[in-house]
Amino acid sequence: MPVFNDTASDRPTFSFIRIPGLETAYIWISIPFCLMYLVALAGNSLLIILVRAEQTLHEPQFYFLAMLALTDLGLSLTTMPSVMAIFWFDIRHIGLDACLTQMFFIHTLSSVESGVLVAMAFDRLIAICAPLNYMRILTHYTVACLSGAALLRGATLLAPLPFFLRTFPFCGANILSHYYCYYPDMLNLACGDVTFSSIYGLVCVLCTFAVDAVFILASYMKILGTIMKLGTQERNWRSLQTCACHLCTVFVFYLPLISLAVLHRYSQGTSPILYTTMSNTYLLMTPLLNPLVYSLKSRQIKAALRKRFWVQRVIAGE
Repeated sequence: MPVFNDTASDRPTFSFIRIPGLETAYIWISIPFCLMYLVALAGNSLLIILVRAEQTLHEPQFYFLAMLALTDLGLSLTTMPSVMAIFWFDIRHIGLDACLTQMFFIHTLSSVESGVLVAMAFDRLIAICAPLNYMRILTHYTVACLSGAALLRGATLLAPLPFFLRTFPFCGANILSHYYCYYPDMLNLACGDVTFSSIYGLVCVLCTFAVDAVFILASYMKILGTIMKLGTQERNWRSLQTCACHLCTVFVFYLPLISLAVLHRYSQGTSPILYTTMSNTYLLMTPLLNPLVYSLKSRQIKAALRKRFWVQRVIAGE
C-alpha cells in the first residue's frame, strides 16, 4: 500500500488536489466514498468465495467473472488508502516511490480488467453464436491462456511507465489532479522533454483499451443479432436487458479512461473537477457495479447464493 509523507529531502513529494470550498465538508463527503468501497470490497470478495466454493460455478464464464472480481478488488485496495487518507485525515502528500507504486498498480490492473472483459465477451460470443463448439473452444487451457495473456499484457506494456517518470526531475508545486497517482497527470508535472513518454502512454491506451472496447462492442452486436434471429420475443427482451446492462458497465469503464488519457495529452486547461469526476467514475464505480450487474443477471449465481444462505439458515435454525 502507498506510504504517505515521504520525508527524504532529495525526493519529490506530490500533493493530491483539494475540492475548492468544500474542505470543511470532507468528513461528510467521505461517507458515500466509504460506502462505495465497502460494497465493492464485500461484493467482489463474496463473488470470489462463491465461485471457488460452488462446484456448479466451475465453468469458464464464472472463472472469468471471478478474475474480474479479483481485479476490481485490487483496484479498490490500491486507490482506497489515498482517497480515505485525504477525506479522513487531510493527508494530501505522497512520496515519489509510493506514488509510482500506486500508479503502476492502477494502470496495470486497469489493463488486466480490460483484458478480462474481452475474454468474457469472447466467452459469451462463442456460447451464443457457436454453442456446439463451446466446450471444444473454451477449455480450461484456453481460460488459463486468456487470463494469463491479460495479466502479461498489462504488466509488460505498463512496466516502463515508472522508469520513464524516474528519469525526469519534478519542479513546481507538484499538485496532482486526482485523489491518486495517474501517469499522464504525473507526466504533466515533469520537467524536460516528455514527448516520447507521453506518446508511449497514449499509444498504450489506444492499442489496448480502445481496441478492447471495439472488440467488446462488436461482440455484443453479433450476440444481439444472433439472439434476435433465433430467440422468442420474451427471450429477446431478457437478452436485450442483459446486454444493455453489460454494455453500460463497459462504457462506465472505457469512456472515462480513454477520455482522461486524451484530455491529459491534448487539453492542459481542463478543470481539475472534471478530471476528478472522470477518474472516480471508472476507478470507483466499476468495482462497485461489476459484481452487481454480472452477478444479479446470472441465474446460476443467484441459485448458488440462495443455496448457501438457505443452508446456513437451516443449520442455524437447527
